[in-house]
Amino acid sequence: MTNTPPTKIRQFAVFDLDGTLIRWQLYHSVADTLARLGHMDPKLHRRIKDARMVWKRRSGGFADYEKELIAIYDRTITSLDRSQLEEAAQVVFDEYKDQSYTYTRDLIAELKQKNYLIFAISGSQQEIVANIAKHYGFDDFAASVYEYSDGKFTGKKQVAAWDKKGALDGLIARHNVTRKDSLAIGDSRSDVALLENVEIPIAFNPDKSLFTTAKDAGWKIVLERKNMIYELEQKNGKYELVKTN
Repeated sequence: MTNTPPTKIRQFAVFDLDGTLIRWQLYHSVADTLARLGHMDPKLHRRIKDARMVWKRRSGGFADYEKELIAIYDRTITSLDRSQLEEAAQVVFDEYKDQSYTYTRDLIAELKQKNYLIFAISGSQQEIVANIAKHYGFDDFAASVYEYSDGKFTGKKQVAAWDKKGALDGLIARHNVTRKDSLAIGDSRSDVALLENVEIPIAFNPDKSLFTTAKDAGWKIVLERKNMIYELEQKNGKYELVKTN
């Protein structure tokens, strides 16, 4: 009788997408594209653009702009059919698929070489996240799912970004991976739940809230600006530049 050797449990890495792998916000780009294709009320799109400019002028916060965007998107989607959303997602994919950060793009390739399973957790729509995940060779993902019934979107949704820890726990259970040497990388406060639940957390171009959390926890911080990458690690309570490209 031949004994079959047990399957080796693999390690995993989980990535945020918007602003971490892709240089802009996929969710926002889908909304803009719906307007460009004539699938959104121009007056509503003007409200999105006005809110965005308030944020860009630093007269208001990103969260305020994003709140306005999501409210208008949720109002618009009930008037769409699935083909219109899929069309917008394909246009965004074609435009943004290779507009990625060098550090995270290369990290994915490096970890795949080491036989890691690669996951994505994103607040963007599953239609665009599925395309990005396939393009970069992700093994699985969790994204925002808008309910579709009787030929129309109902307005109900499940948003992975609302509970990133729960989404990660689901991916871990589904693929039976080990947390040993597990890695997570994200750029904002919503990614803290991922970074807290792996052995190797990386705060990438962090916003102020994530930076504060990372500094208090001693997490690695990576900054990518123009054609330079700066890797910072905490030693004796102070960050030191340990590597550049």
